[in-house]
Amino acid sequence: MTDPILSVRGITKSFGGLKASNDITLDLHPGEIHALIGPNGAGKSTLIKQIAGGLSPDSGSVHFNGRDVTHMSTAARARLGMGRTFQISSLAMDYTVLQNAVLGALGHRGDIFRFFTPVMKDKALLASAQHALEQVGLEDFSTFRTADLSHGQRRQLEVAVALTLEPKAFLMDEPMAGLGAEGSQRLIGFLDGLRHKAPILLVEHDMDAVFALADRISVLVYGEIVATGNADEIRANPEVRRAYLGEEDAA
Repeated sequence: MTDPILSVRGITKSFGGLKASNDITLDLHPGEIHALIGPNGAGKSTLIKQIAGGLSPDSGSVHFNGRDVTHMSTAARARLGMGRTFQISSLAMDYTVLQNAVLGALGHRGDIFRFFTPVMKDKALLASAQHALEQVGLEDFSTFRTADLSHGQRRQLEVAVALTLEPKAFLMDEPMAGLGAEGSQRLIGFLDGLRHKAPILLVEHDMDAVFALADRISVLVYGEIVATGNADEIRANPEVRRAYLGEEDAA
């Protein structure tokens, strides 16, 4: 197997007497979707923050694309190619689809404090933004106000913004949240193709989506990884069925 793009080793984080992350080890390989699931309060958000750089672990390490990024900022990790999408949209709703994508490209360049009007005349930034929109199928919506997009289209736009950063991997926090059945199916198809551009660490509550997409699934319960395996192995794991699927007798 090829070397992992993302390698998390022994991550531990406590808040007072609560151990939110307890010696967590996982990795993400090229071309893979690795899903992270668990009940509410399991510590998924805390772990993702530590991987993305928003929270420092008490111990352990995060390696990304062969580099130790444990003590790097979120922005520094993004510049190395760690793309992140959020459960709650971070898009500028009053801007157009193209303007949001240009802002992403601007962040990749590092010129985030330039005035916005001149930026929209920058041919290189526009080309990067338009290419990202084409990759997610939003090229015909470039002049639409972001607030007027459907929920699923906003998810696609978030990915487009991340693509302008030329990501080596994606961290996705509940991309299916708020989608109906039809929207979820469309997004599942989209993410399935996206893995070939960059592997995805996927945090998701929609188990149909997880089982349809994930090559591997890690189950987090009370800050600990209790199981990792493919969909069939996770479905059959008694401890997982008790802790996550709510079965009292998982014989």
